[in-house]
Amino acid sequence: MDNVNGKNTVQKQPGLLTKLIANDNFGVSIALIILVVAMALFAPNFTTVNNIFNVLLQIAQVGIVAVGMTYVILTAGIDLSVGSIIAFDGLAMAMMMKAGVPVIGAILAGIVVGGLVGALNGFLIAKLNLQPFVATLGTMTMFRGLAYTISGGQPVYTLPQSFDVLGGSIGVIPIPAIIMVVIFILGAYVLRYTKFGRHIYAIGGNEVAAKLSGINVKRHIAFVYIISGVCCALAAIILTARLDSAVPTAADGIELDVIAAVAIGGTDMQGGKGAISGTIIGALITGVIANGLNLLDVAQGPQRFVKGVIIILAVILQVVKKRKQA
Repeated sequence: MDNVNGKNTVQKQPGLLTKLIANDNFGVSIALIILVVAMALFAPNFTTVNNIFNVLLQIAQVGIVAVGMTYVILTAGIDLSVGSIIAFDGLAMAMMMKAGVPVIGAILAGIVVGGLVGALNGFLIAKLNLQPFVATLGTMTMFRGLAYTISGGQPVYTLPQSFDVLGGSIGVIPIPAIIMVVIFILGAYVLRYTKFGRHIYAIGGNEVAAKLSGINVKRHIAFVYIISGVCCALAAIILTARLDSAVPTAADGIELDVIAAVAIGGTDMQGGKGAISGTIIGALITGVIANGLNLLDVAQGPQRFVKGVIIILAVILQVVKKRKQA
């Protein structure tokens, strides 16, 4: 209530519809709903229970890695090495298990390896001041090459059954989808409710101002790449368990799907703005598109073209929205 010319006036509160439209996730949520309706109309068997859970299974790896990528992009960075880390880490774990290392030991070692590769990216970017695109392009090539080297270009298969369980399901619910949901919740909580999350937004919004306010920018940037590496390790675990094998070509091109999920979800590619909730919706959109196009027998070439177009449109919408807000 304000006092204007001696009179009390009550400020009109925005209505529910206005709040919904102002929400950053409103547009992509509507897009997801429209897409699901379209696929239900045109793609055979899209709305069956098995296919719905199949969509969740298919996006599990992308969704988990997209959580780490959201952290990275919020700092105005990028991680092109995610697919190579998944392939290298999956092979490392598979080879350890074949050599007699207990399953739990191999899994923990794989998570550590993912974190160490992420730390290397963080060191190159935060300490040596390399551009994230250049640094992760280099490590992408390095670790894909290492994946071929340690495996001799051959798959490693027939893994312990206790490990393969992680790629299975509980009833009709895929275990990889459960893991993905847990990672979404943890990632969202840290970003929204912790000091570390607030610092990530501050660094992406204005790195110089964040530095002047006392935030250790280099340490935070290094840590988001470690988070990305750990997310890749988790994705490697469920992918390797699903396939009961590890191959040097695993997750080739997954960075396209991951970046698409984050960009479609509304995270600003220049940093400082975005949320895990948007990334969830973005991952679902990419999964629904891929699944629907597969059901419609659309070839991989056109599918990749569509994904590329969607990324461009998502970034264009971000630019238009920024200009309207300026």
